[in-house]
Amino acid sequence: MSATPSQTDKVPVTVLTGFLGAGKTTLLNYILTANHGKRIAVIENEFGEVGIDSDLVINADEEIFETNNGCICCTVRGDLIRILGNLMKRRNKFDRILIETTGLADPGPVAQTFFRDSDLEDAFKLDGIVTLVDAKHFAKQIGREEEAYRQVAFADVVLLNKTDLVSAPQADAVEKQIRSINKAAKIHRTVKGQVDLDQILDLGGFDLNRATTFDPHFLEDDHDHDHGDDHHHHHHITVSSVPLTSDRPFDVNKLNVWLGMLLQVQGNDIYRMKGVVNIKGQEKRFVFQGVHMLFDGRPDRAWAADEKRGTKMIFIGKNLNRSDLEAGFRECQA
Repeated sequence: MSATPSQTDKVPVTVLTGFLGAGKTTLLNYILTANHGKRIAVIENEFGEVGIDSDLVINADEEIFETNNGCICCTVRGDLIRILGNLMKRRNKFDRILIETTGLADPGPVAQTFFRDSDLEDAFKLDGIVTLVDAKHFAKQIGREEEAYRQVAFADVVLLNKTDLVSAPQADAVEKQIRSINKAAKIHRTVKGQVDLDQILDLGGFDLNRATTFDPHFLEDDHDHDHGDDHHHHHHITVSSVPLTSDRPFDVNKLNVWLGMLLQVQGNDIYRMKGVVNIKGQEKRFVFQGVHMLFDGRPDRAWAADEKRGTKMIFIGKNLNRSDLEAGFRECQA
């Protein structure tokens, strides 16, 4: 048996989510046909309508086929874990994997698969969750579908697509709505799903060493996001981001107890969380992040001499009580 591969040998996996009609098909077609020079294996859901032109397919061996730009495509019929196993038999053909989830799916369970299964954890590393949003219909969708909230809440990157079909103020309003749900995600505006692939790959969204590259918007206070004109704000769900910061050092034991309790009680409602913590008596920063109940935390690099030692955390989820979270957070200070 060989030793466990290091993080760098693992195949990075990107999860792509977004409502039907948001432009996933266009993006996937671009990945599978354009001359971008990347070797990507795309796993599509069986509901995907990507009609890959048969002329583009070089060799269709069972359910996995190569396209002539060097990418590989296959369809999830049934079990994701089985498909990943089959792909790994062709490990030399690709450098990364992109998994497209169905239009109404919550990307959480797909993301969790990569933490739960030890064989998968040895072979793959989750790189990021990318959510495509239809600029024109998003406001209506979050009026009706809880998944629209969740998909945005889980995202490392949101592609605000179809911005050519709305006015600039409309696009700004949607972006503001996305921000109120998820302050940590990067937002890129796109037209016809055309995106520089470097904006959605190698995000390091689940890489603890990079967990701390918070978006600068992260600290902006936004107590104003409940606008009166938001008349379809649904009573049944509010998804929000709660950022917490402190200049004081933290007590590691109190922090463990608090986070543990929080996840036990509210883990289902916490979609994403991440943080960098200044722990009393430690020369190293402590970084953590989680998806639902799955939590990963460890000491990171040493604080730099000229760096201000501070603690920043963000919780993204539904029914989060800002004042309870702030109180618990303050209690953990040394």
